[in-house]
Amino acid sequence: MKTNFKPYYAVIFTSTRTEGDNGYGAMAELMETLAKQQEGFISIDSARSEVGITVSYWEHLEAIKQWKQQTDHIVAQQKGRQDWYSWYNVRICKVELEYEFTKDD
Repeated sequence: MKTNFKPYYAVIFTSTRTEGDNGYGAMAELMETLAKQQEGFISIDSARSEVGITVSYWEHLEAIKQWKQQTDHIVAQQKGRQDWYSWYNVRICKVELEYEFTKDD
């Protein structure tokens, strides 16, 4: 991920899921679509196997606060605690340095 917003913030959401989809996939797609429309959103990365990790990147803390309070996101948070997650952890970090590697084929 390359960004011109430095420093910026990362919200790291780490989770373990309950059994079954129970509408999770559709809600995850909706949350990504809505997050991309939020002021201050930069991008998102996600991976899942036994533990899921989703990292969303934001220009400033106020944008993260507004996303947490977004109406549809509140519904998803409630469904997550009720139906989709057996455990989760949220970390908010300030990113002050970024670099990457790309192998040339």
